[in-house]
Amino acid sequence: QVQLVESGGGLVQPGGSLRLSCAASGSIFSIHAMSWYRQAPGKQREWVATIISGGSTNYADSVKGRFAISRDNAKNTVYLQMNSLKPEDMAVYYCNAVIEVGARTTTPRLYWGQGTQVTVSS
Repeated sequence: QVQLVESGGGLVQPGGSLRLSCAASGSIFSIHAMSWYRQAPGKQREWVATIISGGSTNYADSVKGRFAISRDNAKNTVYLQMNSLKPEDMAVYYCNAVIEVGARTTTPRLYWGQGTQVTVSS
């Protein structure tokens, strides 16, 4: 019914930048909060940033000032601009979204993407 597909990951040198995208598709009535998480090898998945439908944002302290989350509601897409990347930012990045599915308002559900790898290395 609903798919979230991330893109934009890759290899970048320390200090570099990447822009991740996550597009939601399917039978979507409304998207509420959209978020990014990440999971490094051997570590638990951690929250990175959230943007709600009105545009307000929140960030983990570890990325504040370096990452920026944004969304294009017309495209059902959330972005994560990552600047000044550090080796400790290396992880698989996942997006999720709280979505009302179907032709009319209903109970929203949480959907996850499949993840995109970000490698920070010289």
